[in-house]
Amino acid sequence: MTTLSPPPPSFNPLKLAPKSLIPPKPASASEPDPSVTETPTPTPGPNPTQSPTTLLHLAFNQDHTCFSAATDSGFRVYTCDPFRRFHSDPSGPRGGVGFVQMLFHCHYFAVFGGGPDPFCPPNKVMIYDDRQSRCVSELLFRSEVKSVRLRRDRIVVVVLHKIFVYDFNALKLLDSIVTVENPKGLCEVSHKSGPAVLACPGLHQGQIRVEHYGSKRTKFITAHRSGLACFALTHDGQFLATASSKGTLVRVFNTLDGTLLQEVRRGADKAEIYSLAFSSTAQWLAVSSDKGTVHVFSVKVDSGSLGNDGSCSTSEISGSNSSGISSLSYIKAVLPRYFSSEWSVAKFRLQEGVRYIVAFGHQKNTVIIVGMDGSFYRCQFDPVNGGEMIQLEYSNFLKAE
Repeated sequence: MTTLSPPPPSFNPLKLAPKSLIPPKPASASEPDPSVTETPTPTPGPNPTQSPTTLLHLAFNQDHTCFSAATDSGFRVYTCDPFRRFHSDPSGPRGGVGFVQMLFHCHYFAVFGGGPDPFCPPNKVMIYDDRQSRCVSELLFRSEVKSVRLRRDRIVVVVLHKIFVYDFNALKLLDSIVTVENPKGLCEVSHKSGPAVLACPGLHQGQIRVEHYGSKRTKFITAHRSGLACFALTHDGQFLATASSKGTLVRVFNTLDGTLLQEVRRGADKAEIYSLAFSSTAQWLAVSSDKGTVHVFSVKVDSGSLGNDGSCSTSEISGSNSSGISSLSYIKAVLPRYFSSEWSVAKFRLQEGVRYIVAFGHQKNTVIIVGMDGSFYRCQFDPVNGGEMIQLEYSNFLKAE
């Protein structure tokens, strides 16, 4: 249940900024983005008592042209191409911001508090307008908010066992979905104009629920036997990539009928998947994990179904030997599938244990990697020969400030 704070009469994203709600072309050095205010970063004087900034959350915007960084002292926005800081209003939220989600290149941000000194309670979502330098509305919940997703027409709020879908303009509750326990706040929504497609955990471990709001259809996909670690939708919501808590396999599904289209292998050892991202054409899929690597896979969405029910494959089932099947027979059954797995086309090595998020850049065959240590990488992969990606750019945006 939520308590709504009605937006002021002027709160209408379509009336306030009709052009800014349509994502413009990526900003360039000679042609800055008009919908984001650039503020030169002042050079601070010596201050030995100043404590270092702590990152609490990182997120790309919907078209991967920008990323936002929530810190224990507010939030910041950076463009990816070229890489530079676009400081949101310096008089913005003061205190810890535990989460921030930017709406394309628009001046609206969804934020909630976090860290030792949060600017607002963690059960309150604030819609912050960077142009008006104030929070224009809020959504109050009975429990802690885990994450938020934005579309031009929707606000999706995730709490531990439920997901709420609101109309962005009127803040009217349109839908509420009960889920299995969801401490990571897993939820994705399509961003292409038209009816929304929403993916979230279902009612059972490893299950994903897909809502097609245009056709008013609900599809349940049994993606994995173990718990979900991460998933991603294509821009139009047609395809879904999933990873489990085991982290060895990534599966690609058709969201309309739940068909398993492809299965690729990240590695043999268990890993925590941090981020999944499709390219804009759904030709490539990037995966980051706690192993300190980013993999790029070729997505064969036209290859047809590899399974007729989208259920978990035997390669991820870890059963006991109580059925009388010998260990040798089990190994023989697993090894051929392991060696016949589809492996990544390219990879890039990073510091192990650091949480990185990934996205595809707007330059051809490039990947953007942003880490919780303040690192920014732009890499390029060879789509034909594969192998190690080439590092084109590196910056530490925390040290730079």
